[in-house]
Amino acid sequence: MILGIGTDLANIERIEATLERFGDRFRNRVFTEAEQAKAERRRDTAGTYAKRWAAKEACSKALGTGLRMGIAWKDMSVTNLRSGQPVMHVTGWAAERLKAMTPEGHEAIIHVTLTDDHPWAQAFVVIEARPIVRV
Repeated sequence: MILGIGTDLANIERIEATLERFGDRFRNRVFTEAEQAKAERRRDTAGTYAKRWAAKEACSKALGTGLRMGIAWKDMSVTNLRSGQPVMHVTGWAAERLKAMTPEGHEAIIHVTLTDDHPWAQAFVVIEARPIVRV
């Protein structure tokens, strides 16, 4: 069953301007060390940050809260599998919210997809509850 859906559209040029203006202050407030390392290795650094920004916004919407009620930017983090597939991780209050919204006997799966077409970066997040199968 679907527990939540969220989407966000971020302007890469706006994120780039924010990075130029605030630098590490912005990076360290919003992005985990792993996200920063990934972005700084990429040729399109601003686009990489913008996609992750959009993913965090989309995840907070799928959690039903938006960025309020105690959720922090770093409570949501995007990494990639070897295949390149993005994976959303939640900790802190976001993990607590996810647990609270997941029905008993189910596990929550967060699906995330990212795309960009300059100057736009977009993310979709779907939170699914799957029955736990006990063998």
